[in-house]
Amino acid sequence: MRGLPARVWVFAGCAHTAPLEQPEAVAEALQAFLAEQNLLAAVAAPLALAKHDVAQSFSRAAAEYDSVAQLQRDVGDRLLASINALPEAPEKVLDLGSGTGHFSAALRQRFPDATYIGLDLAEGMVRYARDVHPQAGEWLVGDAEALPLASASVDLVFSSLAIQWCLRPELLFAEVARVLRPGGRCVFTSLGPATLHELRSSWAAVDEYQHVNEFLPLERLDQAAARTPGIALQVDIEPFCMEYRQVRELLNELKTLGAHNVNRDRPVGLTGRRALQGMLQAYEQWRRDGLLPASYEVYFGTLTKV
Repeated sequence: MRGLPARVWVFAGCAHTAPLEQPEAVAEALQAFLAEQNLLAAVAAPLALAKHDVAQSFSRAAAEYDSVAQLQRDVGDRLLASINALPEAPEKVLDLGSGTGHFSAALRQRFPDATYIGLDLAEGMVRYARDVHPQAGEWLVGDAEALPLASASVDLVFSSLAIQWCLRPELLFAEVARVLRPGGRCVFTSLGPATLHELRSSWAAVDEYQHVNEFLPLERLDQAAARTPGIALQVDIEPFCMEYRQVRELLNELKTLGAHNVNRDRPVGLTGRRALQGMLQAYEQWRRDGLLPASYEVYFGTLTKV
């Protein structure tokens, strides 16, 4: 694809099954190419979470997700309202991380002549969205870091509170750039590392386990964008805050959403009663005017294919 790095190799003495006939040579060539493009570290680095765990968690949550997704609706509505000054009306819109399909109606109303594609990592979410919104368009199960779409086939990518589950932004941005047509745009929201800092610090007061999901800092997104040819990235940060009478309300909400702790370093088995009570007590230091805050650091980003 024009604007993205590419390389052609010729392996003598083998046919179209080169990866099977000369696996060492193919692996060496690919490793050298990734290193040259500063992508090797991103591919080789161990990930804090497994995509399978994320997909399974959200699949189980599909039927109840919308009942507690107020933050997700508020953030998505803000993102949708921010779309302006498009060069021309999009012919194809990709809802990346479409979840239950909540924003499919709004996107189709905003762009009535466009083909709508809803894509999500969680098969259960896609099945639910297809059942609830059968006339929306096309529903696909797929990974944002390996999109099952043709190059230069999408005009607008809309993605709200989904890409925080992608810990290899180099691959994410490369794929988004690949599927966007020249002049196309991706508008997205994601979560920053200050998200749920009250819950994280309260757990840290009782043990050293990883109890809260961690998200990439803005610097990692900026670095990934700089390494991806042919794109321009702009990101603003906005704080959001939800309030609860009890911490258990927040914990139940995260579980219902499927957004509870899916880190590889999470505690194995059930959390002990003493640790849980200690966390609940530690969280009380954040109470203001009778309510407990849960803060979210939200990135509002625009990626443009130049």
